[in-house]
Amino acid sequence: MADLLSVNLGVPRSSPATRVGVTGIDKRPAEGPVLVRAPGPKGTGLGSGVAGDRILDGGHHGGDDQAVYAYAREDLDAWAAELGRELPGGVFGENLTTHGLDVTGALVGERWRVGGEVVLEVSVPRIPCNTFAHWMAEQGWVRRFTERAAPGAYLRVVRTGEIRAGDPIEVVQRPGHDVTIGLAFRALTREPELLPRLLAADALPEEALAKARRRVAAAG
Repeated sequence: MADLLSVNLGVPRSSPATRVGVTGIDKRPAEGPVLVRAPGPKGTGLGSGVAGDRILDGGHHGGDDQAVYAYAREDLDAWAAELGRELPGGVFGENLTTHGLDVTGALVGERWRVGGEVVLEVSVPRIPCNTFAHWMAEQGWVRRFTERAAPGAYLRVVRTGEIRAGDPIEVVQRPGHDVTIGLAFRALTREPELLPRLLAADALPEEALAKARRRVAAAG
């Protein structure tokens, strides 16, 4: 069974790569239970869906469609082997470090129950940015991360509650389309010819769906 290895909260760090000069990408495992709730609109709401987490650049991060970010321990381990360095949970800026769950293969719109209360909905892949590249300090990091196409998933909060390390994760609902996080990421980055396929996933944020519609309109 899939489970939650850690719940990670941001520690503010200075960053010349962000317009606000500070970032919450450095996330560290929390002790004890952590409240998860819908944060509201990007830029005007609570920012993160994880209480105690910090979203410092609210214009580009956070909000209901990016309330919680999950990354698989298995993918972190693959990166650690390639980079030759330890990658602790939270180092990619993820709120949830998962185990036994195919995050890249998750369908947009599928729902996960975490612990006994919380229900999260897969929303959209994470797109790497300059802040991430600066934090990782690896040559060509954005290109390498994009080529790997294992981006992790942003999640919406469907049902509020508390979560903690060790909680089971269960996929409780899957939509009928075939649009995975991996496919959506490829379409939104290096393979725009895949964009029309995203229209089958109406749980994608409107910005991604609009990009797919423009591709279809241009082709027609």
